[in-house]
Amino acid sequence: MTAAHKRNGAALLAGLLFGTGLSVSGMIRPAKVLNFLDVSGDWDPTLALVMGGALLVCLPAFRWLMKQPAPVLDSRFHLPERRNIDFRLVAGAILFGIGWGIGGFCPGPALAALVTGAGPVFAFVAAMLAGSWLAGRLG
Repeated sequence: MTAAHKRNGAALLAGLLFGTGLSVSGMIRPAKVLNFLDVSGDWDPTLALVMGGALLVCLPAFRWLMKQPAPVLDSRFHLPERRNIDFRLVAGAILFGIGWGIGGFCPGPALAALVTGAGPVFAFVAAMLAGSWLAGRLG
């Protein structure tokens, strides 16, 4: 098995684990996210608990991993090099937040929710892909 096959297999397993976690926690249901954002109404803290649980696992693992000379399936770490906050970053974050608040999805849960076969999920993913394509053309 080649290194590329191992990396792709590891990425597939990580994606399946992530998608399963999103499904089990209910985060593929937009109502869960929208109720989390509705702090003055039918507030649901589930999303905060899911994020907190993820941080409890991720932070110690990330700290340990970054002490290693290289990742298991690559020769070096590929970390972001830019550290500045510019207009494009802020505008993108605002657009992401607006889309998340309106649709109740962000990219990971939307892709995981495709298994539900619901029309609005497909519409959201189609719009997300079109927006990604357009951003690539404009950027």
